[in-house]
Amino acid sequence: MTTAHPLDWIHRFDPESLSDAHYTHAKRCLLDLLGVAAGASRTPLARIAERYVTSQHGGDRPLLFADAKASPTGVALHGAWMIDALDAHDGQVLTKGHCGVALLPGLLALPDVERLSGREFLGLLTLGYEVATRAGIALHATACDYHTSGAWNALGVAAVTSRLLQLDRQTLNEALGIAEFYGPRSQMMRCIDHPTMVKDGSGWGAQAGVAATLLAREGFTGAPAMTIEDISTAEYWSDLGQRWYLFEQYFKAYPVCRWAQPAVEAVLSLVDSRGDLQRIERIDITTFHEGKRLHVTRPTTTEQAQYSLPWSVACALQFGTIDVHGITEALNDPTVQALAERVVIQESDAFNERFPQERWASARLHFKDGDVLESAPYEARGNPTNPLSDDDIVAKFHALADPTLGRSHTHELRSIVDTLEARPMRDLLVYL
Repeated sequence: MTTAHPLDWIHRFDPESLSDAHYTHAKRCLLDLLGVAAGASRTPLARIAERYVTSQHGGDRPLLFADAKASPTGVALHGAWMIDALDAHDGQVLTKGHCGVALLPGLLALPDVERLSGREFLGLLTLGYEVATRAGIALHATACDYHTSGAWNALGVAAVTSRLLQLDRQTLNEALGIAEFYGPRSQMMRCIDHPTMVKDGSGWGAQAGVAATLLAREGFTGAPAMTIEDISTAEYWSDLGQRWYLFEQYFKAYPVCRWAQPAVEAVLSLVDSRGDLQRIERIDITTFHEGKRLHVTRPTTTEQAQYSLPWSVACALQFGTIDVHGITEALNDPTVQALAERVVIQESDAFNERFPQERWASARLHFKDGDVLESAPYEARGNPTNPLSDDDIVAKFHALADPTLGRSHTHELRSIVDTLEARPMRDLLVYL
């Protein structure tokens, strides 16, 4: 167990001191986030975000995958909003939320990133996952409500941008306090029950983290970051440097809410061909309470589709997977609509008891001729215990990025990410 105060550990963190395994996994996270960002750049939310930040956050920093510029806070807000627009980015079960969605745009927001080596950048990204994940676990353990990811990934952004700017320990302390105080403590389940573009609060979290660092550098003071400083949260920081939460992130196979994905795996285990679909009379899904809350049957927007368990199941049955098409162009597909209307969701006490550490679902297909097929219980693919392979991550990256960036661009971008620990960060920035 570490005896260092968390602030000391963060301040002394050497981004080049990590093992090869850290850099390898950080590159997986980076590639996955870039693929999601590229795919999400085609969404209505991303277009609104670009118009907003260029008009309200004027500056000279380039936006991620957009031919426009904004201030550092605008770059952070736009990038995290955009990645969050496509619910395919990494996450962590104990936080019930997401780190990378804010960390990557936060690091890219400041011009100082251009002087880094690739190893330094990957090291800071690793630090961000560590701070944000622990802050999220601590907040969930001490707050009376379930907050969106922006409430705590703001601290991860403040930590990495403070280290990027080489701020002293006291200024780091102020930045973390400002980020926690101004981070968006928005209620996550409100967005689950009423899916809209506000989503998981990560845009505001990224913006708050960058703003907190810049304010602290100017001498602005912040209230203590209680998720780090309070004695009640000490246990969540006691194994810094021994347990690395970077390795405990999950990767999504599909661009929909993680809570819907166990049900997707369950139904896919039962249907080998689309010819069976015409015979289906009812689709019973048994899952945990939070998964049941993903209740929209006939979504009219991509946000509703991403937070819909019935739609996710119907897309999986109709197309054999869920991709960007399934949550955008397919919203008016009558076959998918008819399948979604046949989904009936119930919750299981046993599955409830295993949440949030584990998320399970099972499926039962009732056919018109009286046949019934029942699945085993399933978790979503992509957890550390059932990980996506490197080939899966690469295939997902190209499926999301190729239509937007072009195959040649994405191939070169992937090659740079693959070798980033041996390159200057500038090599990557020219492709973003």
